[in-house]
Amino acid sequence: MGLFDRVSRLIRANVNDAVSKAEDPEKILEQSIMDMQEDLVQMRQAVAGAIASKKRVEQQQEKAQSEANVWTQRAQLALQKGDENLAREALVRKKTHAETAAALKTQLDQQTASVDTLKRNLIGLESKISEYKTKKNMLKARASAAKANEKLQKTVGNLSTNSSVGAFERMEEKILEMEARGQAAAELAGADLEGQFASLEAGSDVDSELAAMKAQLSGGSVSQEALPPADAQPVDAPADKAVDAELEALKQELDNL
Repeated sequence: MGLFDRVSRLIRANVNDAVSKAEDPEKILEQSIMDMQEDLVQMRQAVAGAIASKKRVEQQQEKAQSEANVWTQRAQLALQKGDENLAREALVRKKTHAETAAALKTQLDQQTASVDTLKRNLIGLESKISEYKTKKNMLKARASAAKANEKLQKTVGNLSTNSSVGAFERMEEKILEMEARGQAAAELAGADLEGQFASLEAGSDVDSELAAMKAQLSGGSVSQEALPPADAQPVDAPADKAVDAELEALKQELDNL
């Protein structure tokens, strides 16, 4: 392949690409309808010219036939008057006009067929243009919708790189984090409160158990209100050092709670 062919192909490719990118569907559709309208005008002019030509041939044919009829009547008149030579001359003229009328009739038939064909083509073109006009409006609406959708997709695609959107998303994440920390703190506070009540309830159980133990050691079942203070030593209690040591240890544990 020669250098010239390669350069020529490259130029055509670039030109075709540029033209393709520059084509606006809505404008091309409008221009196509305008071109069709111009073709329709030319077609109508052609049909009108063919009809006019047919009319002229038809008039010429009728005139030639009329002249042939006139010369036929003159030939008959000449024979009636006994002028055979004049009758012969009239028939010669009649024949000339009759041949002309016949030739014009053939031409008229051909032009009639041509005009009929042109009329059918004209009607077909008008119908096609009407169809394309309706389709053009639909295609233009679709093209507008496609452009709007393409623009929307580009806008959405650019949102991720937009600083304002990025800042908005960061603040949203920060607020969610703050809400999570607040919720966690509330849960911890509730857990601490539950723990305090649990400690109080546990302390109450220990006091009851201690009272019961004191009652058993005293030799009787006594209620908590009848027991002596924890630091008082009963006068009549047996001197059991092991029990006193255990009791003292329990008291220290209660004091440490």
